[in-house]
Amino acid sequence: MADSMNSAFRFALCASVVLLAGCGGGGGGGTNPITPVQATAPTIFAATTANTQNGAQMVTLTTTTSGATIYYTIDGTTPTTSSIVYETSFLVASNLTINAIAAASGDTNSSVATKTFTPNIASDTLVWSDEFANSTSANAQPNSLVWTYDTGAGGWGNSELENYCAWGSTATPCSTTTPNAFVAPGGGLNIMAEQPSGGVYTSARMKTEGLFSFQYGRIEIKAEVPEAQGFWPAFWLMGNNIDTVDWPACGEMDVMERINAAGTPDWNAGSIHGTGFTGGNLGTDYDFPTGQTAATLHTYGMIWSKGSVAYYVDDHTNPYVTYTPSSISGFSGAVWPFDNGPNFIILNLAVGGSWPGSPNSSTPFPSTMLVDYVRVYTN
Repeated sequence: MADSMNSAFRFALCASVVLLAGCGGGGGGGTNPITPVQATAPTIFAATTANTQNGAQMVTLTTTTSGATIYYTIDGTTPTTSSIVYETSFLVASNLTINAIAAASGDTNSSVATKTFTPNIASDTLVWSDEFANSTSANAQPNSLVWTYDTGAGGWGNSELENYCAWGSTATPCSTTTPNAFVAPGGGLNIMAEQPSGGVYTSARMKTEGLFSFQYGRIEIKAEVPEAQGFWPAFWLMGNNIDTVDWPACGEMDVMERINAAGTPDWNAGSIHGTGFTGGNLGTDYDFPTGQTAATLHTYGMIWSKGSVAYYVDDHTNPYVTYTPSSISGFSGAVWPFDNGPNFIILNLAVGGSWPGSPNSSTPFPSTMLVDYVRVYTN
């Protein structure tokens, strides 16, 4: 009886797994190994959008293989699973060839998909922008095809005091009647720091993560920022790969950042951060000319190319600092992360934090960080 039941069990088990491995018979048999399935090659889709300019396109990579990761190169080389991981759509504004593969656990890697771009765009040409236009008489939502939001409190790793609110959020203390980010009638992005009640602050942290990214070029904003105790406005970028490698390995490039009241001279800080060089390790202050402050409109920009990150204020032909891989050579374990793929944009106005300290009785609420535009140019 025992032998009979074992045989029945063996037959049932074989029937359930025969497609996976096969079963040996009583006479010695063998296995029938699975033939691996090849992942489907990516599709490389390019399109112009309302924000692209002068022949630039947004590129999206997709594959029909469930759970697959797409890896790609932009220098014509054959991609491997050590190449750039595709995260979201990115801007193409130069002559290049994208090669891409899809890889999934249990499958063999796909064949290589290839697409060559020859837009032949001249250097210093506008290729993408958000001009924050609004022809209506009411505050308008920032373009939801470009901008999303970080929301909530918790200090954001810097002991900040604000609650970040998205457009349309009704979560206390956010309010739809006093949005913290809007495009005003006539144009201009307004990021508002509010104090709805004693010791409670709201603001906005906007980002293009998952919607827009780019690698290499010149990016610039025109902005004026509030200057008072406890304010911390910033314009910065982080790598698309933040969800897979985390911060600081994803890299961070801070183009415009300052705190508190106007200095004498007034100033802007430009810095970079990555594995082995965080905090104040690599930051440089730009001093405004006598009589100028950050509370009036200025352009803040970054010129980004392979192995180089340079910052400027008001004159893109005259960067005040340039960082290269040699800049981090003195830091133990430092890794240059700025050639590992596209970055997304962040605009925010923090209230309080470990750097500026808390607001005080002299800090005016509401206060506005005004952004006239965000633009990307070819190098």
